[in-house]
Amino acid sequence: MNELSPDQATDIRPQSWVDQLAPKRMRPYFRLARFDRPIGTWLLLLPCWWSLALASSGGPEFYTITLFSIGAIVMRGAGCTVNDLADRNFDSQVARTALRPIPSGDVSVFQALLYLGVLSTIGLLILLQFNTFTIWLGVASLALVITYPFMKRITYWPQAVLGLTFNWGALMGWASVHGELTAAPVVLYATGFFWTLGYDTIYAHQDKEDDALIGVKSTALKFGSQTKLWLVGFYGLTVIGLGLCGHLSNLSWPYYGALALGATHLLWQIKTLNSDAPKNCLQRFKSNRDFGLLIFVGIVAAKIIP
Repeated sequence: MNELSPDQATDIRPQSWVDQLAPKRMRPYFRLARFDRPIGTWLLLLPCWWSLALASSGGPEFYTITLFSIGAIVMRGAGCTVNDLADRNFDSQVARTALRPIPSGDVSVFQALLYLGVLSTIGLLILLQFNTFTIWLGVASLALVITYPFMKRITYWPQAVLGLTFNWGALMGWASVHGELTAAPVVLYATGFFWTLGYDTIYAHQDKEDDALIGVKSTALKFGSQTKLWLVGFYGLTVIGLGLCGHLSNLSWPYYGALALGATHLLWQIKTLNSDAPKNCLQRFKSNRDFGLLIFVGIVAAKIIP
């Protein structure tokens, strides 16, 4: 078993709520779905919330928010299961991921496939609550979910495919309200794509040494010491795109105040990033939840305050 260095950000959180509250037999499955680490769910969910808020006249309905929240939890779990099934041989060679349920033997491949079926069924039941256009839009996203785990084998840009996948909710949130797509959600989708390129490049720096040894590709390896310059570009396009979304949606001044604070936060990420310190990278990556929530609050406030 690989040993973690003192600065290495471990992939398993000791004494999380899963260890304290979940039934013992279910703990490996909950870890497989990353229920003990909700940051991925937040990053999948927030573009949905942005889109719902933009599409709604006075703020999103609680029922729809709840459906998207449950859907994000189970589909993120399904996506993690697909990813870990595809990466099980790689994960066993990387210190941060060697204790994941599949490479550690806590969950077999057959058991993981059954679990994937359960999560996917729940996700389908959630999806069927929406209009026909949104249902087919959700089905179309499966191609990206299945494709993403294999991209790191063939391209230095797997983060681009993740960006296409994780921001699909920017399209679905709007579609669930209007039954169609217009310029605003398309621009929001493109904006989320660049946001993901930024934060997942930061995340990928945690594993760059192991990735180089085992032949896995990432933008962290491609950019190397030039990462901060690329982040300026990605995050700059994120702020510009969010500003354009506000213009297209006729949002009032509270949104632009929130966007200014969000831009400051992204600048802080870049300025304080130490790409050679895994824990530093993990902290900046996780802070994107706060950025996303700030933008969501700004949209809602702009819908309420003229």
